[in-house]
Amino acid sequence: MRTSAPMDRPVALTVAGSDSGGGAGVQADIKAMEAAGAFGTSAVTAVTAQHTRGVERTHVLPVEEVTAQYDAVVRDFDVGALKTGMLATAPVVEAVAERVADTDAPAVVDPVMVAASGDRLLEREAERAYEELVAEAALVTPNADEAAVLTGIDPDNEVDQTAAAEELLDLGADAALVTGGHVGDGRVRDVLATEDGVETFEGPRIDTDATHGTGCTLSAAVAGRLAAGDSVSEAVDRAVALVERAVRYHNDVGEGPGAVDGLAALRERADRQPTAAAVSEVVDAFVEADVSRLVPEVGMNVVGATPRAEAVAETAAVEGRITRTLSGVAPNRGVRFGASSHVARFLLAAREFDPGLRYAVNCRFDDAVADALAGLDWTVAAYDRSAEPEDVKTREGSTMGWGTRRAFESVPDTPVAVTDAGEVGKEAIVKLLAPDAGTLVDRVLALDRAVGE
Repeated sequence: MRTSAPMDRPVALTVAGSDSGGGAGVQADIKAMEAAGAFGTSAVTAVTAQHTRGVERTHVLPVEEVTAQYDAVVRDFDVGALKTGMLATAPVVEAVAERVADTDAPAVVDPVMVAASGDRLLEREAERAYEELVAEAALVTPNADEAAVLTGIDPDNEVDQTAAAEELLDLGADAALVTGGHVGDGRVRDVLATEDGVETFEGPRIDTDATHGTGCTLSAAVAGRLAAGDSVSEAVDRAVALVERAVRYHNDVGEGPGAVDGLAALRERADRQPTAAAVSEVVDAFVEADVSRLVPEVGMNVVGATPRAEAVAETAAVEGRITRTLSGVAPNRGVRFGASSHVARFLLAAREFDPGLRYAVNCRFDDAVADALAGLDWTVAAYDRSAEPEDVKTREGSTMGWGTRRAFESVPDTPVAVTDAGEVGKEAIVKLLAPDAGTLVDRVLALDRAVGE
């Protein structure tokens, strides 16, 4: 018999409706709380028959059943934070507000009123009852439509988002986050107001309609981080990043647009070890094949990105690169995450055009390599540093994004190779891309053979 090894984890509670489609409500909340590092508990307020295309039926539980669940959780668990979602009716809102007032844990109030599909999830009479619950909130997280109902301000720009958030503070909330998923065009802007001032969280808008569960995931992730001890600002910052990844790498399920993946951040971390192992296998293959003809003066690096990678720290590479030796090639040190900057930024920029790309390597680029590339049946793209705008050159780390964008926009398909002729002080380089480690090895070895012919 093995020794038990229990883990001490913060506990969060969601008081919300059930989504039979699994994309929003309690189901989404539990996933997001787990991804944020908390143990998720629940008090179900309503049962909905819904899917990725809409809500078909709603059955609100008796108030006594809702409060019984709530009381059962707080009697047994040390709840570090809680969130509210779909409350549906005025009696449920009022009963939950009473319980929240008596609970010594910060409450995140997500005033769920309408589903992403447009289906109404809150009785109009219950809107007035929300004022009491908002007054008990450590944070209230309305989208633009919900903020308009609660405050009478239509927040269709940053100024009005700020005004709406500050109005929610006047209603008694300790903090208010007016989310920007329904506001603006190319950027998403969330505005947080607290007694210390206003803070803005801004990021790129993801080109997808698969936003089912976004609000639930955000508020639940904030609750999870509050339970873990973060400040409101810290919790919001981490939750916004979690949601951005959840939307970009959404679940392609159902006949509708799909649903956000609240576990995307956990999946990214789980993919790190196999990604690092794959990079090590690529390095071993290059050492065995002796690809010294392709190693540039600056050294070669192999980079692998996890399937949901969003940052250099989420890419594995060779620390110190691969260099030529008297007997062939060898890595200077082992594989670790964040070991590459140049090739990693190139790969991440390439993934903006084709998220299926996972691996990249930089190789020498000269006349022999150029001739070899011309003889291979590959899509080859290029960028010219002489055309790089001065403002890009002066921004640290911007060249890779600019060059990659120029290269990808110059060809109709995802390129196998991207050439950079270099400039004074910058060695000419060709970078090869692949969706998997085996394909990267095959492409490098094919180029090596072509150079040797």
